Amino acid sequence: MAKEIQFTINAPEIEAKYRHPFILESFDKLKSGEYLELQNDHDPRPLRYQFMQERTDLFSWEYLEEGPEIWRVAIGKL
Repeated sequence: MAKEIQFTINAPEIEAKYRHPFILESFDKLKSGEYLELQNDHDPRPLRYQFMQERTDLFSWEYLEEGPEIWRVAIGKL
């Protein structure tokens, strides 16, 4: 099944202190079944842990590309 990517966020373009709040806020705007694509210059594992704590059972996380220079993740709203 094709993912309905609504938009892409390139994390390195966002100032570090605003990065996670911006991504979480963007996720919250998604409708059920929609996805955002996150692009990053490192594995965004800390963000995934934050999703697990703050958005438990509300999201899916699928790596589309796993480095070494770019990581791409489809984050879906369940």
